[in-house]
Amino acid sequence: MADTREKSIDQLNSFLRGELSAVETYRQALEKVKDASILNVLRECQDSHSERVRTLTEQVATFGGKPDSESGAWGTFAKLVEGAATAFGDKTAVAALEEGEDKGLKDYRGDLADLDPNAKQLVQQRMLPAQERTHQAMSQLKKRLAV
Repeated sequence: MADTREKSIDQLNSFLRGELSAVETYRQALEKVKDASILNVLRECQDSHSERVRTLTEQVATFGGKPDSESGAWGTFAKLVEGAATAFGDKTAVAALEEGEDKGLKDYRGDLADLDPNAKQLVQQRMLPAQERTHQAMSQLKKRLAV
C-alpha cells in the first residue's frame, strides 16, 4: 500500500511539474504575444493550468507527500517558447504552446497506471478533461493563425 502511495505521489508530482511549466510558459507567452485576439485564449489556458497546479498540490499533500514547487527540467520548455515568441512571432509561440499541450495530454493519458484508484479517478475526471480543453483551444488557435 505504501509503495502504491509513493508511486502516486511521484506521478502526481510529475504532473504538477508539467503544470507549473505550463503556467510559466503561458506567462512568458502572454508577455511576448502582440495579437489581442490571441491573448484571451492564452489567459484562459493559463488559468486552467493554474487551477490544475492548485488541485495537484492539494492532492500530493493529501497523500502525505511534499508537493514540488518548481518545474525542474520542464522549465526549459518555457524558455524555448519565450525565445520563439520573441524571435519568430505569435504563430511560432502558439505552435510551441500547442506542442506543450500535446505532451501534457500524452503524459496524463500514458501515466495513469502509476496511480492508485483515488488519484487515477482525479486525473480521469478533472485533469485529463481540462488538459483536453486547453489542447483543443491551442490546436484551434494554431489552425486559425495558419490561414
